[in-house]
Amino acid sequence: MTETSDIGLRVADELAICGVKLVASLPDNWLMDIIATVDRDDRFTHVPVNREESAIGLCSGAYMGAMGSAALMGASGFMTVIYAITKINYTYEIPLLLLLTLRGAVGDHHKHHLSNGLYLEKVFDAINLPYQVIASKDDIPMISRCYRHTRTFSRPMAAVFTRDLLRGGH
Repeated sequence: MTETSDIGLRVADELAICGVKLVASLPDNWLMDIIATVDRDDRFTHVPVNREESAIGLCSGAYMGAMGSAALMGASGFMTVIYAITKINYTYEIPLLLLLTLRGAVGDHHKHHLSNGLYLEKVFDAINLPYQVIASKDDIPMISRCYRHTRTFSRPMAAVFTRDLLRGGH
């Protein structure tokens, strides 16, 4: 087992502990091990989607049907769903666990993601969306705390993964 697949398994285990049954995901090279792990895991129904808004809609609908869920996407994808989150989840007080990447931050070697690093946390702040950075294996249990927080406050929250965690610090 590689270090990154171990991270995928730990994240999947944490989601199962929370009671997550549905995971909607968008392709992202940093998240590929988590996505593959969830896809193979019988504890979850994994729905790959082609638009980030679809993940928001599926997870919101799952909540309405009393099913725990999580949306898994890159930072760029999150930047495209601000209206959906503020309209659906904020208006109707629908909890949502977002699992995102911290693109454009220290350790990201792709210049084209710089804008995510400049704006991601400012966007979280602008829409009052709480977030927790998951930077090490020791932080992974924070995922279930984030999930419970969404349920307590009936609002979305993001658990945001660093590159060093997901890609083994390479």
